[in-house]
Amino acid sequence: MAQEEGGSLSEARARVGALHGITDLAQKLLFYDRWALDYDQDVAALQYRAPRLAVDCLMQALPGPPNAALILDVACGTGLVAAELQARGFLQLHGVDGSPAMLEQARARGLYQHLSLCTLGQEPLPSSEGTFDAVLMVGALSDGQVPCSAIPELLRVTKPGGLVCLTTRTNPSNLRYKEALEATLDRLEQAGAWERVVAWPVDQWELATSELELVPGTSNSDGFISGIIYLYRKQKAAQVEGGRPSPQSPAGL
Repeated sequence: MAQEEGGSLSEARARVGALHGITDLAQKLLFYDRWALDYDQDVAALQYRAPRLAVDCLMQALPGPPNAALILDVACGTGLVAAELQARGFLQLHGVDGSPAMLEQARARGLYQHLSLCTLGQEPLPSSEGTFDAVLMVGALSDGQVPCSAIPELLRVTKPGGLVCLTTRTNPSNLRYKEALEATLDRLEQAGAWERVVAWPVDQWELATSELELVPGTSNSDGFISGIIYLYRKQKAAQVEGGRPSPQSPAGL
């Protein structure tokens, strides 16, 4: 059994390490199509914690009951985030992903009311402006996947006062992307589009795939890479007498 577990972890590390090295979107989507059947077991072997932690973060800021909230899971993959959402009482779940094979696995879970094939960054989300109470994107913010320029599209489909929850890795190979992402997030906040609720660094994100992914002083045998969760609230447009919009006021928790 120990040998089987060790082999499974070794294979998972190899596949995830290969994924991290792909920077071409078309090639990355093909990789996900081939990986779909093994995805859940691989991320479980790597102790991937982002779906659970992101939903925990969302729950702390949600203003109403979970069962009343309409949620969009962007880059939903096989539906790991949906499983965490359902466990906490969320019932109205929509998902989008760029991989048909991943969507097949997500559909098999039976947790989403609606699933769509959509490659964010190349096409708009298939939803009207201000549709969702919360939008999550867990695990897709990295080189060769979802570009930082697509972040405003998440904001567009979020209701005024709604929440946007994002995650990314903070291991060495993803730091350049993280810096570009945070610059985009900050620009949107400075423009009054949304307000940061929290930025939550997480030390134990998932097991490292190689020593190059580790912070100095840890070992590949038991070392985790780090990540971060961002939660933002979309600003509400205020009204003044005469029906003219006033500057947006900060939204509280």
